[in-house]
Amino acid sequence: MRVGILGGTGPLGRGLAARLAAAGTEVVIGSRQDERATATAGAILEAWPGRGLRVTGALNEETADTDIVVLAPPWDAAVPTARQLEGRLRGKVVVSVANALVRQGREMHALVPPRGSLASGVQAALPASAVAAAGHHLPADTLADLDARLEADVLVCADDAEAKSATMALFTAIEGLRALDAGSLASASAVEAFTAVLVTLNMRYKGHATLRLRGVDGTGA
Repeated sequence: MRVGILGGTGPLGRGLAARLAAAGTEVVIGSRQDERATATAGAILEAWPGRGLRVTGALNEETADTDIVVLAPPWDAAVPTARQLEGRLRGKVVVSVANALVRQGREMHALVPPRGSLASGVQAALPASAVAAAGHHLPADTLADLDARLEADVLVCADDAEAKSATMALFTAIEGLRALDAGSLASASAVEAFTAVLVTLNMRYKGHATLRLRGVDGTGA
């Protein structure tokens, strides 16, 4: 399976690309600038030589032709990027990982997008695609460091059962991650907003806090 990461040159996109490639997935990093995408892919390969990572860079348009697509541009570009590529993304699973956050002093505050969540906005922009929301609480720096130990839960929200299943399998393939069915896309508003709390905690305590739920064995769904 080939996974494309649109807007994949940012911290979260780079981290996901490295972890997915380390799990044996072929990854294409997308950008509006081919040179930037290629340079980002090259930096990952240079940082982790000898691991056999399959990471390349391409324009967003080419990246959208992969089997499953992760939408990871800056939050305010997520819906415009989806609209621009709507034709190429028809019939595909699209995973929205962006959070609408703004910094206020020593805190991060969650913004409320017009449809309640960015993922719902992306779904409205891609009526012929199956959108899932996931990966919002993962620390980008830890993802990018393949020597760092991951231990986190990934909450997956989607209206389409196949999209939810494919997204959960995508994240479960990464060692240390547990994907949990967090319900329909309506739940994405709460999931996205809680990221502000985690980022604020990390800012205050200079940590890399993730989300890990107790009392859930992951088999009930």
